[in-house]
Amino acid sequence: QVQLVESGGGLVQVGGSLRLSCAASGTRFSISTMGWHRQAPGKERELVATITPSGSTNYAESMKGRFTISRDNAKNMLHLQMNSLKPEDTAVYYCNLKGYYTRRDYWGQGTQVTVSS
Repeated sequence: QVQLVESGGGLVQVGGSLRLSCAASGTRFSISTMGWHRQAPGKERELVATITPSGSTNYAESMKGRFTISRDNAKNMLHLQMNSLKPEDTAVYYCNLKGYYTRRDYWGQGTQVTVSS
């Protein structure tokens, strides 16, 4: 019943910005740790950022200072503001929810981000 739907991806030029969103339903969003992961063709899925229910954040080193993860518990929404985009940021970005009771991971369908040089 848990559903995560990403949106906001697209094609941008180097140095541009995008804001990704994730709408969550069917779960206790407000008590769940959330995150963004990404996967490029032929690459392993990697962590981008996480955020706890209280708003504490953690970023992968390559994203630190450029990306900002945030959440709106009242609207069951997760966001990722991406600035100063680079070609290496090109990937499918996935929304992730860590189940509060089971600790299992739930994933959205992903949204494509393409950064052109």
